[in-house]
Amino acid sequence: MTRAPRRAAALLLAALATAALAACGERTEPTAAPKTQPFTLVLDFFPNADHAGIYAAQAAGLFRRQGLDVRIVTPSDPAAPLKLLQAGRADLAISYEPEVFLARDKGADVVAVGALVQGPLTALMSVGPRGVRRPEQLAGKRVGTAGIPYQSAYLRAIAERAGVDSSSIEEVNVGFNLVPAMLSRKVDATLGAFWNYEGTQLRRAGKDPNIIRVERAGVPTYDELVFAARGRALAEGGPKVRRFLRAVAAGTALLRKDPAAGVDPLLKANKDLDRGLQTAVVRATLPVFFPEDRTRPWGFMDDAEWQAYAGWMLEQRLVSRPPDLSAALTNEFLPGEGLEGVKQTPGSS
Repeated sequence: MTRAPRRAAALLLAALATAALAACGERTEPTAAPKTQPFTLVLDFFPNADHAGIYAAQAAGLFRRQGLDVRIVTPSDPAAPLKLLQAGRADLAISYEPEVFLARDKGADVVAVGALVQGPLTALMSVGPRGVRRPEQLAGKRVGTAGIPYQSAYLRAIAERAGVDSSSIEEVNVGFNLVPAMLSRKVDATLGAFWNYEGTQLRRAGKDPNIIRVERAGVPTYDELVFAARGRALAEGGPKVRRFLRAVAAGTALLRKDPAAGVDPLLKANKDLDRGLQTAVVRATLPVFFPEDRTRPWGFMDDAEWQAYAGWMLEQRLVSRPPDLSAALTNEFLPGEGLEGVKQTPGSS
């Protein structure tokens, strides 16, 4: 329902959204919506269960209620979102915490303004009884990655924690064909598939996946998916970003009551999706759609965790200089945040 035709329905939905936000310990925000404005979001990948809260918000008319006409764009390739954002062709783009640091290290004016998935999804994964069940079993194994530098660093960190000589591990670039590489036995394991998505998919197919989450095996925790904005654009576009994030927070809250709130519109947006898989993935992902600390607002990014991960990236020589945390992320535009006093809008310093 994009526009509530009846006043009673509008009041009910507004009350539900307000209650959901209040449950997260957030401050009361203005509720009056301004004149409808266009808003473009670029996804990180094809529409899938990771984006269920966004599609739930759209289907429930929550963006319209915030005065936004949201256009959701599927990128042509995984490298496109931040490029489109920097080119001024999007208000927000979904990316990854490490990608934000890498882009900023190259001089890009990108700022994380909220976490869509508030924890790592990347996992070391294998299939079958002879798969890699413990990091200590990595010695002499062939491990497929997508060829992303920080995945190689993850593999080294996991091997080091397990006491395995990383030079004994053969890393194979399989691109994004991680699951086929596992199933065809081209590799013994992969590092790069998501425990919530590919892990659930393999489990439902009866493939007995062995899943080792990277943050439990030697990699500092981080936010897998984040909303990124252009720092300079926030001075003028900040109010739109705030309203967008407010709607997504309420949309994600709907998933707790009924995953179909996000799965139904996802299936309309991407007809190749399987309802059973998407529903199972939403249920699996619910714990990391929200912060562990319920006093924090939806989308919260922990400064200490970002600092630790940034320091690790510097140690691994993934970035050339210490990242400036004050300019790399801000919680100012999250529901209930940044409303008291005056805060400086993050820039590109």
